[in-house]
Amino acid sequence: MKKVLLISANRMKKPYAVYPLGLDYVAGCLHPDYETRILDLNALSSPDALEDEIRQSRPDYIGLSIRNIDNTDTINRHGFLADYADIMKRIRQASAAPVILGGSGYTVFPLEFLQALSADYGIAGEGERLPELLAALDRHEDPSDIPGVVTPGTSELRCIPWKGRMIRRFDPDAPHIGHYLTYGGMLNLQTKRGCPFRCSYCTYPYIEGAAMRFFDAAEIASQARALQDAGAKYIFVTDSAFNASYDHSAKVARAFIEAGLSIPWGGFFAPTEPPADYYRLLADAGLTHVEFGTESMCDKMLKNLRKPFTSDEVLRAHGKVLDAGLFAAHYFLLGGPGENSETLSETLLGADRLDKAVFFFFCGIRIYPHTSLYETALAEGQIAASDNLLEPVFYRSPFISDHEIVSRVEAHADGRLNWLIGAGESKATRILPRLYERGHSGPLWEHLIP
Repeated sequence: MKKVLLISANRMKKPYAVYPLGLDYVAGCLHPDYETRILDLNALSSPDALEDEIRQSRPDYIGLSIRNIDNTDTINRHGFLADYADIMKRIRQASAAPVILGGSGYTVFPLEFLQALSADYGIAGEGERLPELLAALDRHEDPSDIPGVVTPGTSELRCIPWKGRMIRRFDPDAPHIGHYLTYGGMLNLQTKRGCPFRCSYCTYPYIEGAAMRFFDAAEIASQARALQDAGAKYIFVTDSAFNASYDHSAKVARAFIEAGLSIPWGGFFAPTEPPADYYRLLADAGLTHVEFGTESMCDKMLKNLRKPFTSDEVLRAHGKVLDAGLFAAHYFLLGGPGENSETLSETLLGADRLDKAVFFFFCGIRIYPHTSLYETALAEGQIAASDNLLEPVFYRSPFISDHEIVSRVEAHADGRLNWLIGAGESKATRILPRLYERGHSGPLWEHLIP
């Protein structure tokens, strides 16, 4: 039986480390045809340990999962290409096995990453196509006709959503599990793939497709119980928006109750108008943290960003969350097309109306291919079609500078701890480690709510 080593290249730990859920699904589609092992760089003691682990594993194939392209922060900008090049160098020093790139970040720039890292192959889109690629390589066949597969000769590519079975293989005894259980206690869960929204800046519809594909609610609840039984103290749902389908998410909540899930959980939500008692049902099922992708409190900007709600709906959704006794956070993306001093003022004053919440302000919007924001930036001459956007490039509103946006947000925040610019790393890195050391679990941003 041939061996496959799946490496999670993500080493971001601020504000907290993210469990590599996608590789569980890749391992699930490979089992039992290959001996598969997951190696998580977040759980390694040092970069040198990577080479030791590869030499000990002696894999026939190596999959390298690229989740993040950069830190999406205009203030402390940092692209990760150099980090991935270093990882690739270490892999090549330790093994002659073919290296196959994949992951959500890779899917956005599949040709660019393959060339920049000199990898052998790549899979754009969902990793469930890996068995077909490996089977072709085992037969010494050309895999270039397999949908989503990238080779050094690939010049054009279209990402096609996977329509087959999606099976998660969670191994509670895997070495990397302990890292997440001891530092924050958070493990991840996915209830569906695909996003029906058309937000101007977002790559989710390209990576996963626009049509939602639902996992069975009872199976999701069974997975949640497996995470709980493994020692998880908190579950984060990784869906682009958990409530994109109110019907399915309510079924998941009821399944959690029936399965006896007793640990708290949270996820990303769209601040759209919820059905009656929706958030009370989710609270009964263990939901504690609601993270809204609000982006603006100005209706003009919400329209420009192609958000499926208005500022009034944000206020009503927020009120329903508080009524259910839940913690609320709102993420804002400032500086998009049409942003000016007046629209910014409207957002800042609107945020003041959102009581008992934490706010994450991102001052500048990262430009990604396959989005309408990319087309806008192209039409405005901010970028050219030939530009390589692997290193972070941000949209610039012609009516207000990033510097002014940051200054205005800082002045309006007036030292309030619950107003964070970027991911809030400066505040989070001071607070989170101490709370984790004291045994606290979960995202913990609720401790910033006044």
